[in-house]
Amino acid sequence: MSILAELERHIRDRYEIEEDDDDFTVDVHLFDYGYIDSIGATALIAHIEKTYGIQVTNQDLMLYPLNTVREIADFIEKKKG
Repeated sequence: MSILAELERHIRDRYEIEEDDDDFTVDVHLFDYGYIDSIGATALIAHIEKTYGIQVTNQDLMLYPLNTVREIADFIEKKKG
């Protein structure tokens, strides 16, 4: 399973996003559309660090747009090398 697919599945499951939610795509702004809040963001970062063995630093949060599933997947791929 690709990083993008795994991440989308995790977010749908963890944040109870229905399969028939037409607004939810890998390019939707997760925060502006209310899919994830600040507490959810903390849990998502913990999942990313544990699942992919990378550290998400405060600098990463400032340097990289991490607002969509696609942006987060691209970030993980860059960090993993």
